[in-house]
Amino acid sequence: MKFNPGGGNMNQMIKQAKKMQEQMEKMQGELQDRVVEASAGGGAITTKVNGRQEILEIKIKPEVADPEDIEMLEDLILTVINDAIKKSQDMVSQEMAKITGGLNIPGL
Repeated sequence: MKFNPGGGNMNQMIKQAKKMQEQMEKMQGELQDRVVEASAGGGAITTKVNGRQEILEIKIKPEVADPEDIEMLEDLILTVINDAIKKSQDMVSQEMAKITGGLNIPGL
């Protein structure tokens, strides 16, 4: 009689983990090219961020560039950038959750 406690299950788990890793690597590559957009100040400032949380573009309407109120412009820029990065992170998390089944895997 051969003693093999859970050996078959372990092999299956390893295969599933490898498949999941391959799917995550593929998804990460695809997400790098996805772009999310955010705006602030009623569309006065817009930005685009990719799945790597890199800022690709910032557009500022000339009417919000008031030299008398630079602080407002700075606040709008911070708001739009932070919102776009959050949207990008959420997009990545949602797509990865489809692969991991909602498991919380550190580093993803």
